[in-house]
Amino acid sequence: MATEMNDGFISTADLKKHYRMGETDVRALDGITLQIQKGSFAVIMGPSGSGKSTLLNLIGGLDWPTSGSIRVDGEEIAALDENALASYRRNKLGFVFQSFNLVSSMTAEENVGFPLRFSGIKASVRKERARGKLEEVGLADRFDHKPTELSGGQQQRVAIARALINNPLLILADEPTGNLDTSSGVAVMHTLVDLQKAGKTILVATHDPRMLSVATDKIYLLDGKQVSEAQYHETIEKMTWEGGE
Repeated sequence: MATEMNDGFISTADLKKHYRMGETDVRALDGITLQIQKGSFAVIMGPSGSGKSTLLNLIGGLDWPTSGSIRVDGEEIAALDENALASYRRNKLGFVFQSFNLVSSMTAEENVGFPLRFSGIKASVRKERARGKLEEVGLADRFDHKPTELSGGQQQRVAIARALINNPLLILADEPTGNLDTSSGVAVMHTLVDLQKAGKTILVATHDPRMLSVATDKIYLLDGKQVSEAQYHETIEKMTWEGGE
């Protein structure tokens, strides 16, 4: 990977996130430098506590680094004020979480269109856009279904459709298959691949090794540090053998 800060759609340089927990200095991220090109399907692979979600949150502007630099589409994220940061999250990013975060009292259509309520967009337009996004993720027959009437995989696809509602450049997905059975997880993975093929940049934090089969970029993290693929697999194999994974 190149390290020049102007080479990637997403670029980080010596990115660190440290915090105190009692008397302990926790190094959640400790010097991450990476480049991800526009239109990539990048997978951040690592066990729990490796720093995956921390890296995703920093790129998403949900947290601030201790030091280092993050640039997305030419913007230095840590330098943005609150208004610019809100605009960045609203206009350039779509978030997908492990727990879906759907509103149980709303239909799929209403959940997907919900973010548009804060943009002053009238109800008829919200409805049209929401239905279009649900069609994109293969849920044209589920417009009026509430989350309890949907499978886990369908709920996650509703969440993906919601992430797409503002036509973001970048989709950030944190363990998107973590709460799903095998077949539902594969379906969600294929949905994300289809979005990447349509021109979106996808960044997934996961410990699901199936994601590696579709990745254009593979980022391996252990204890907040970026490691090689060989070092990662050697360490994970040792942890599994010793009962630590």
